[in-house]
Amino acid sequence: MAPTGLPPDTATDVARVTEALAMITPRWNVRIMLALSGPPLRYRELADKMPWLQNGQLHPKLRALCDAGLVQRTEHTSRHVTYGHTDRGAALLPVLPLIVTWAEEHLEKADRPLPAIEQIEDSLTLLTRRHATAILWVLKTREEASGRALANIVMPGSDGTNVYPPLRQLVADGLVDTDGTGQPYRLSEAGKNLAPVFAALSAWSAGQPLAQAARHPVWGRADAAPAPMGWVSNQARLPAPTVTPAPVRAGRTVWQNRDLFSHATTAHPKPALAAGGPRR
Repeated sequence: MAPTGLPPDTATDVARVTEALAMITPRWNVRIMLALSGPPLRYRELADKMPWLQNGQLHPKLRALCDAGLVQRTEHTSRHVTYGHTDRGAALLPVLPLIVTWAEEHLEKADRPLPAIEQIEDSLTLLTRRHATAILWVLKTREEASGRALANIVMPGSDGTNVYPPLRQLVADGLVDTDGTGQPYRLSEAGKNLAPVFAALSAWSAGQPLAQAARHPVWGRADAAPAPMGWVSNQARLPAPTVTPAPVRAGRTVWQNRDLFSHATTAHPKPALAAGGPRR
């Protein structure tokens, strides 16, 4: 991530969340992670779970996930190789239901019920736009800011007008609001409600249990205890403690990994909202 005008700890936090998003957003990565949500699988067993991948597509994806520290390749013999989650990969899975919960409430409604896995993929597309995470972080901290102020913080030293294309995209995506040209920018309700997602990703990338997410200094709950010092002290790929998925807000579905491929398993689908909301 390019240098920013953010305080060092905050800049490190943003960079690690951005890296975490970059690990899982590439096409099929989340689906592969979910397909491995059980005992380790041989390559053919995993390929059978993902029939839409053509020959030659799965190998590079597995290599990338292994390089990212999310998947482990175990060679039992020259003819017996299995793939499974690392501790880091397994610890990331409980973040996915938080993304589904946000998507169900804030993404535009499609003309058909979408599997939760597609909700995740659509949401990740929005969050990995260039400079999106840093801009959202600054607006959460400052409540509102001008385009010039955002440019000075997010991309210091560059042409200040470079901030406007990502800002316009965030407004179009429904994550940022403004009253018009030259007016300050602020988080929309959809942007504010990304708090559980960003806090969980930050906790994961800092090697902390997801239970600590509520104490995040920027995205945590107001009634949570203050975050301890050294929130971002651990390297992103160090082993993380085993975590238990936090319960979703009352009235929302508690997703299990096996549910994410099929919309039909949703226990309480939310009625369609009025047109609008972040674009898919």
